[in-house]
Amino acid sequence: MVNARQLVTLLVVFALIATCPFWVKSAPTMNTIIAVLYIALLGQAWNILGGYGGQFSFGHAAFFGTGAYTVAVLQIQFGINPWIGLLAGALLATAVALIVGFASFRYGLRGSYFALVTLAFAEVLRILSNSVSFTGGGVGLLLQLDRRFSNLQFADNRGYFWVVWAMCLACFLCVWWIGRSRFGAWLMAVRDNEDAARALGVDVFRTKMGAAALSGFFTGLAGVFYAQFYLYLDPSIAYGSAVSIEALLVPIIGGMGTLFGPLIGAGVIHFLSEMTRHFVGDVPGVALAIYGALLIVIVMFLPRGLISIDSVIRGGTSGRRRANA
Repeated sequence: MVNARQLVTLLVVFALIATCPFWVKSAPTMNTIIAVLYIALLGQAWNILGGYGGQFSFGHAAFFGTGAYTVAVLQIQFGINPWIGLLAGALLATAVALIVGFASFRYGLRGSYFALVTLAFAEVLRILSNSVSFTGGGVGLLLQLDRRFSNLQFADNRGYFWVVWAMCLACFLCVWWIGRSRFGAWLMAVRDNEDAARALGVDVFRTKMGAAALSGFFTGLAGVFYAQFYLYLDPSIAYGSAVSIEALLVPIIGGMGTLFGPLIGAGVIHFLSEMTRHFVGDVPGVALAIYGALLIVIVMFLPRGLISIDSVIRGGTSGRRRANA
């Protein structure tokens, strides 16, 4: 019953979001909605592995950048249609996630060791993409402007809205499925107590690898969307730490291991980013300092994220009532 209600709520929320192109007339406002959906996709992709699986990755930029560079390189170097590149980018990002997962889970790395391995992989890929010619090196890649549907580019930003909306909905439906499936039960058992899960017969290695594959696939889709939307990539954008930080901050702030937490976190992160840019400008490091301060507050007072604020308020109210009784 709870899962059915969650699914209905999810579909209603995305149906309401789908009405935005019909009443939002301002291009900047539409771009804001697109940015929130993109960030929610990135955060939910991390949430599969980090929130539901308990495997904290500091290097999701490895999957993001692989998806972004794949679609860009296939277009520029080989003339391959970006719709094909979309699938290729997601699948290649999945392959990278499986390689990282195999190198980590096969040898029992977890916790801070796994986090450091993912960070190292992202940094290695950043250095490589900065050194080889087909990625444009440090100069980066500029995709040709060709605003046609067949080229995965749109004259109206509403086209980009529908692409990221569909990607985001697919990711959220996958997470809803995880929450009700046997695989999801195994994954959450591994998160809560890996040794106990193994003792109960859960194939810990395969479960973690499955989560890594799903997380890498959707992170790769986010990278593909970024490349097609902004039409420019360089190593610091594709494989830089900013992507990895944003990916993990969104679910932590919104609520890890929850269906709607990343959507809430994405809205908050983007709002803070816009407010910071409005009042401070593009001063380097200010946004990260504000994110860090918010993260400290969330960890101290709302360890389950903003999505738990209602239960915290209700718990505090009931506690005062009992004290006054």
